Amino acid sequence: MKRVSQVTVRKRLVLTLIVGVLIFAVIDLRLGFVQLIIGGELTEKAEELWSRNIPFEPERGDILDRNGVKLATNKSAPTVYVFPRQIENPQETAEALAGVLEDLTVEEAYEYVTRNESSVKMKEGRKITPEKAKEVENLNLSGVYIAEDSVRYYPYGDYLSHVLGFAGIDNQGLMGLELYYDEELQGEKGYVQFNADGKGKLMDDTGGNFQPAVNGMDLKLTIDADIQTILERELDNAEAEYNPDGALAIAMDPDNGEILGMTSRPDFDPANFELVPPEIYNRNLPIWSTFEPGSTFKIITLAAALEENKVNLLEDTFYDPGYIEVDGTSLHCWKAGGHGPETFLEVVQNSCNPGFVELGQRLGKETLFNYIDAFGFGKKTGIDLQGEGKGILFDLENVGPVEQATTAFGQGVSVTAIQQVAAVAAAVNGGTLYTPYIAKELVDPETGKVVMRKEPEAKRQVISEETSEKIRYALESVVAQGTGKGAFVESYRVGGKTGTAQKAKDGRYLENNYVVSFMGFAPADDPEIVVYVAIDNPKNTVQFGGVVAAPIVGNIMEDSMRALGVEPRKNQIEKEYTWLDTPLVEVPDLVGLTTKEIRQMFVPLQLDVSGEGDTVVQQSPQAGVKVKENSKIRIYLDEE
Repeated sequence: MKRVSQVTVRKRLVLTLIVGVLIFAVIDLRLGFVQLIIGGELTEKAEELWSRNIPFEPERGDILDRNGVKLATNKSAPTVYVFPRQIENPQETAEALAGVLEDLTVEEAYEYVTRNESSVKMKEGRKITPEKAKEVENLNLSGVYIAEDSVRYYPYGDYLSHVLGFAGIDNQGLMGLELYYDEELQGEKGYVQFNADGKGKLMDDTGGNFQPAVNGMDLKLTIDADIQTILERELDNAEAEYNPDGALAIAMDPDNGEILGMTSRPDFDPANFELVPPEIYNRNLPIWSTFEPGSTFKIITLAAALEENKVNLLEDTFYDPGYIEVDGTSLHCWKAGGHGPETFLEVVQNSCNPGFVELGQRLGKETLFNYIDAFGFGKKTGIDLQGEGKGILFDLENVGPVEQATTAFGQGVSVTAIQQVAAVAAAVNGGTLYTPYIAKELVDPETGKVVMRKEPEAKRQVISEETSEKIRYALESVVAQGTGKGAFVESYRVGGKTGTAQKAKDGRYLENNYVVSFMGFAPADDPEIVVYVAIDNPKNTVQFGGVVAAPIVGNIMEDSMRALGVEPRKNQIEKEYTWLDTPLVEVPDLVGLTTKEIRQMFVPLQLDVSGEGDTVVQQSPQAGVKVKENSKIRIYLDEE
């Protein structure tokens, strides 16, 4: 038998010891690396595997008018989440949930609570009422959680609907301002985090985290809720009276491009947009719809002719036989037989087509179309709303004498309402063309800090202040003494222009189918508002802008002037009355008079008497205000 020497044994022991030390060194190094170097990272990964989140949706930012009136906001609408692996008794849980949530059967609930998923958002438990959420919470079901959520709420229903647009069930903007400013309105989600093991069971010895949601920015508009209400009311009345195919109205501050009001018909309720066809909610008519403007476009021809010194309104004359021959084509005036001899101020007052053809010819086609371009037609205005149209103009190379003539009085071209409002605002504000806009500020709802403020954008000076002043005078005379008498408002100096445009289809004009319109501004000496109203195919009436649209604008102007706090003017062009008009009477000063003295006066007004006594101590309206004959005057009596 071979014997192992003592030296060999020692060598083997030493080798074994060295190998053992090396192995333990490697293990120690690995443990040190895991604990000291990558321990934090591994812990985070483990916590990610353990963690479960209950999301908290952010509050979508409010949309407000210029004075802080909420036009779009949120209502609490919690959502039910199920964590199937935490549910102890699926059948009992399913029965309990089905007993509380509407449109949820026990079978459907059981399918939710037994899914092989870490968490499930229940369709029937999505965006429920706070009261219903409380019922679910009171069930005390393991694995069932209530997450805070909200639903978009429009306090005024269909008010401003096409401008506001709407948000979807996930609070994402789908149309209008809700879409245009969706990123700013959305905010960032938050969550409550808890830890669970691989089977989904809660881990009691580990803590969770809470990450609050970051609410979206509030969007403050240029819209004035008072003026918007007036526009909505007047279009509602027009719908009821004329049953039109459509209608629209815009109000703008001419000095900066701020939109004060915008509406159209048909409209819709943003909270229930799915109840109307897409062609209704997808079309914001004031910026989308293009149509022949008719005589409101004559304002542009007038501005160009005045700026180029092609006409003197008071000294130059024109004879209108009822038509004008252009390149072998007879272009007719709206008045059969014509207006006869006129000054060019009367041409404007009478909306005389042949007279405006003459102005267009004096300008020449290049100059006329240069001004049309300078006033912003044929391209988008740049308003901060989606879906804006550009309109259609003749290519200059295709413009012959007839096309030039018809363009001069607003026929054969296609424009949007917002283009017309912006252009006329420039014509009456001193000559500056502004980009219209509707979003004024973005505000942090937590701090109140303004994070974005839109400033007025002046594009260019189109005409001079001197020309603008002449236009204001001419258009005020249209309302006082011309075709726009229906828009006359005592003491507020309204200027404007009627429009009556025949609609075309498949290249042919339709019979008895017109878009009637009126473009107005006030006060004429220093305009604070421009208002445009267009009524598409009004029924059971004479289809003229002066008959249908002008009185609507007059109503809007009268109430808007009061809403804006505009002081009445005294140096107004006197209205030329017709036999259809109710005469106006100046309210006398009754304060200090006795009832006996009043009875001895001949005053064609009705008196509404309040108070006890024999002497008038107060009256409304005040003395000097003009009102319609037989209007009611309120007087307050007391003892002297």
